[in-house]
Amino acid sequence: MHCYFHLVHTHERILDETGIEVSDIEAAHYQALKAIQELRQDGESDEIDWRGWQLEVVDESGKILLSIPLDTSQH
Repeated sequence: MHCYFHLVHTHERILDETGIEVSDIEAAHYQALKAIQELRQDGESDEIDWRGWQLEVVDESGKILLSIPLDTSQH
């Protein structure tokens, strides 16, 4: 299945227009957590206030499969 990973805030959206192919929802969840980890490891991440932001994983039809808040730590 093809999934897109959008960064979403109350009045702002950063859309993933490319997406990636994943085998199932668990693989999409893994990729979402990996993307969040990469965002946090970015050199500028300390300067960004992630409160209120979420990473939404959506399928090709736009249906939200997962929504992960960025202002909490992920394990």
